[in-house]
Amino acid sequence: MESINPATGQRNAEYAEHSPEQVRHLVESAHQSFLNWREVSFAERKTRMQKAAQVLRDNKEEYARLMTLEMGKIIKESRAEVEKCAWVCDYYAENAENFLKDELVETDASRSFVSFSPIGVVLAVMPWNFPFWQVFRFAAPALMAGNTALLKHASNVPGCAQAIEDVFMKAGFPRRTFTTLMIGSGAVETVIRHPSVKAVTLTGSEIAGKKVAAVAGDEIKKTVMELGGSDPFIVLEDADIPGCVLTSSLARMLNTGQSCIAAKRFIVVESRVKEFEEQQTAIMSALKMGDPLLEETQTGPMARPDLVDELDAQVQQSIAMGARLLTGGVRPKGNGSFYPPTVLSDVKPGMPVFDQETFGPVSAIIPVKDMEEAIAAANSSEFGLGGSIWTRDVKKGEAAARRIESGAVFVNGMTKSDPRLPFGGVKKSGYGRELSHYGIKEFVNIKSIWIA
Repeated sequence: MESINPATGQRNAEYAEHSPEQVRHLVESAHQSFLNWREVSFAERKTRMQKAAQVLRDNKEEYARLMTLEMGKIIKESRAEVEKCAWVCDYYAENAENFLKDELVETDASRSFVSFSPIGVVLAVMPWNFPFWQVFRFAAPALMAGNTALLKHASNVPGCAQAIEDVFMKAGFPRRTFTTLMIGSGAVETVIRHPSVKAVTLTGSEIAGKKVAAVAGDEIKKTVMELGGSDPFIVLEDADIPGCVLTSSLARMLNTGQSCIAAKRFIVVESRVKEFEEQQTAIMSALKMGDPLLEETQTGPMARPDLVDELDAQVQQSIAMGARLLTGGVRPKGNGSFYPPTVLSDVKPGMPVFDQETFGPVSAIIPVKDMEEAIAAANSSEFGLGGSIWTRDVKKGEAAARRIESGAVFVNGMTKSDPRLPFGGVKKSGYGRELSHYGIKEFVNIKSIWIA
């Protein structure tokens, strides 16, 4: 398995793929580890998880550089990702026992309650765009609940996959409590069907989600799916345009636009479209694109050449259908998987940048008449992961947020994930939740106990 630097196209390293026999042994070892780990006290689990957070912080520069070399995010964002992983470890270390304590329920019994117990080995199929965060937001609650974890990471970030396993080993977790499987996508079905695997969580594309969910469903195994997004960024007539434009650029360009919850469709009332276009275009066109390891770089390469091809095709087809190009839209020559910050306006339903998820640095501005039309445009998407609404009238913003069909809506703020809030979507963005107390309860046996 090869690790390729997307900024240069050069190979970072090669990693040996696990054979089917090795995979079977690792899965069975994870199950044996579970039989012991589920008996370990919350206090002991807490100590290990806090140590994992410390290992992350102590090695932040090493892990940040690895992420940047493997998938291209700028080094400042890589450091922030390591810090966020440490945060989620600390969060579940502190809160897991309380989240999973017995819940007393008044019934006709002398005593009745709900208990929460681990279910066993959980397989995580994870993407490359946040190669540490996506894994830790699953692993921290799963391990604190008493489960053991198998990771099938994206094939272009094998170094990150191995480094994450090393974090848990350095933190003193028992061997095979967390295990990285060096396998391609073709080997996933066999792992899901192994009797020791009890559940699957996937973050990735709609296509990958369908395949994994179908296999898990055939085996009657629990799944959580966090799939794509085409998040609306709604700008109402009373919005603070300078403030929301600054946030809109960050919301679109974080991770070079390669984020499920990136703002992608900028739905702006007609009376404010011109100033929004001018200000967002000025910011986007001034971003410095280049080597993601340099501190001054503001946007780096996309993760793979094929992703650039797909994004450029979406842009060019939308322009051919009537979208107006304000900046960008021309692939640079030279090495590396770069695509310039791009702004399109006059975007309408039927265009790829409206209907599809654009996983890269492309902003689609959609003029609408009023709030009602804005909400209708937001909800017309097949996706429903996140969204944001900008208005000086907070009550109006809250009322509109309740009508948006998505797993999260931020009023006058950028959509982001937070360990304290549940994360997930509706419609083709998936189902189930990660993070908060909802996330840790996805992979436990919620058992009613009634005593006469």
